[in-house]
Amino acid sequence: GKGSFMLLTVHNTLAGTSSEAGGPDGLKKCKSDSKAISSVLAPPKDVEDLQTEGYGNVNIFTYNELRAATKNFRPDQILGEGGFGVVYKGVIDENVRIGFPSRQVAVKELNPEGFQGDKEWLAEVNYLGQLSHANLVELIGYCCEGSHRLLVYEYMACGSLEKHLFRRVCLNMPWSTRMKIALGAARGLEYLHGAERSIIYRDFKTSNILLDADYNAKLSDFGLARTGPSGDQTHVSTRVMGTYGYAAPEYVMTGHLTARSDVYGFGVVLLEMIIGRRAVDKSRPSREHNLVEWARPLLVHNRKLFRIIDPRMEGQYSTKAAIEVASLCYRCLSQNPKGRPTMSQVVETFEEVQSMPECQDILLQNCMTGSVTLYEVPKEPVEHVETEKAKQEPTAKTDAVAVGVPPTNGKPVPQSRRTRPANGRSKSEPPLECKLYIPSPDSDGHQLGLEALASPPSRNSSRDDPPPVDEDLYKI
Repeated sequence: GKGSFMLLTVHNTLAGTSSEAGGPDGLKKCKSDSKAISSVLAPPKDVEDLQTEGYGNVNIFTYNELRAATKNFRPDQILGEGGFGVVYKGVIDENVRIGFPSRQVAVKELNPEGFQGDKEWLAEVNYLGQLSHANLVELIGYCCEGSHRLLVYEYMACGSLEKHLFRRVCLNMPWSTRMKIALGAARGLEYLHGAERSIIYRDFKTSNILLDADYNAKLSDFGLARTGPSGDQTHVSTRVMGTYGYAAPEYVMTGHLTARSDVYGFGVVLLEMIIGRRAVDKSRPSREHNLVEWARPLLVHNRKLFRIIDPRMEGQYSTKAAIEVASLCYRCLSQNPKGRPTMSQVVETFEEVQSMPECQDILLQNCMTGSVTLYEVPKEPVEHVETEKAKQEPTAKTDAVAVGVPPTNGKPVPQSRRTRPANGRSKSEPPLECKLYIPSPDSDGHQLGLEALASPPSRNSSRDDPPPVDEDLYKI
């Protein structure tokens, strides 16, 4: 039931932390321009401690204050909803708290019956309460009053990267903007990994990358973050948690977590930005359900690469830049963790690509034209659409001849070719045995296998069943 699933999400998020950090609360907060994080994190605080004492520069708000800031949690103030709970837009000013400088905020309220609990909420406060960087969302404050658990963040005007890439009707996000976002997110991960004992983000995906009014990317949602290995350790052993489609294969199979696991997740998101498709999309032909399995082999074949790049970005990138970024994405998605670059190398590559003369010229041309394209995602799977087009083509051609209109561009529409019947699986797909769950050393009997989570129940299932895959919940 729901209670047993909660046990799955309770994990030792802050294991290995020490009381040697500086300050009366053991807190060390880094400046935004610093490249290094304190190698020793503050000791975890119990939720009860946060009800009575402060935490660094993080504000403590009362429930009534946040109710006033969000206009009594009015439905029209809702920004989004995920596994944690509902996020509301709000304003904290003199009417909410005397002397507080007026600013827009995002207030995230923990759903007491959701799939995250006090452990994840506490991890957010502990990590974001002591970390400060231009590419991490700022935690302004929290509320821990009675059964209420709320977090107050800076307001990100452009929402999540997911909404910009995958909404049915959306503004076309140009290549240059996507590369800017990718670089910002990479810098955020580089900062987390840059400590003597790294911080592993563990849930890197498009919905956790938030954008401000200038499309600067900031990482949010640190509920699954974990302190990395120390000393002679090569990895951290932990329960397998994250989001299906984004987790590194070695982590899924063994529970061994390293900073290179985040690099794989970054590769998945970069692939989504290049191709313009979701990591997992069951509406497409079976061999294209998993984006990594289908697209990764094509990234290193130039002719095939330019056939699969998001057509909405046509003419917005140089050939050299696209090949370089695709090659980087290919390496990030390596099955072998040691074959993946570090996030510092990823950042360096993006900076080199942005400085290419070809990229500068195209960026200047795009700025001069200043055009904005409204794009609507097809409602039907691609195969079905192509089939319908093929059926209608002869009629359309006859009509064109009848009225004296030549075919489009003077050329017939190319027909898709298939040399042999498909069997529903590509060569790049792993054998079915790979979908089996191998428990990590510290897993328990409540852990769900991959098969159970990869096959969501119907909408009519009972409230004790696991949630469907399209919910934004922490799971593999």
